[in-house]
Amino acid sequence: MTALLARIKRFAHSPQGRNAAASVRRAAADPRRRSQAQRLLRKLRGHR
Repeated sequence: MTALLARIKRFAHSPQGRNAAASVRRAAADPRRRSQAQRLLRKLRGHR
């Protein structure tokens, strides 16, 4: 399990990881995208 966390940490600090994080931040700032994500999470959790 620690190996997986180490790989995630390495990715997060890589240029690709930083780009991915920036992309997620931009998507989270968009109200339409935010509502889509909330609907998806509700669906995955079994709520309507």
